[in-house]
Amino acid sequence: MKTSVRQILAQKGCNIITIPSSATVFAAIQAMVDNKVGSLIVKNSQGKMAGIFVERDCFRKVILAERNPKEVKVGDVMTKKVIYATPDTGVEECMALMTEKRIRHLPVMDDKGEMMGVVSIGDMVKYLSAEQATLIGHLEKYIEGSL
Repeated sequence: MKTSVRQILAQKGCNIITIPSSATVFAAIQAMVDNKVGSLIVKNSQGKMAGIFVERDCFRKVILAERNPKEVKVGDVMTKKVIYATPDTGVEECMALMTEKRIRHLPVMDDKGEMMGVVSIGDMVKYLSAEQATLIGHLEKYIEGSL
């Protein structure tokens, strides 16, 4: 049975950190630091998801462009084309998607378009590492029992 993103969210929680598109990049970076996250879901003035703001957006579109993060609005530099997973997307499929698209954060949306959470590449690696450790433990017990 394949493990889905739903199971990852059940373990890590579904806390979604958001920021308005009108906020400054400086405020976004402060929110990311305060919440110990690498991405924020950007909401428009109607409260709908407008995009995602990630560390890379700040580095490439603000810092390297020598723009002032206290003046630049998140809505001007966010990633507007948001790639997302569904709760039933498999962990391996998410890893492949994240690798192919070179992204580290993946919002999870249900079939009604409601956001359920955000998973990171770190969440995926943590889950797969735990799975492998469990498998190794079972194999060691099997080998010990069969000698």
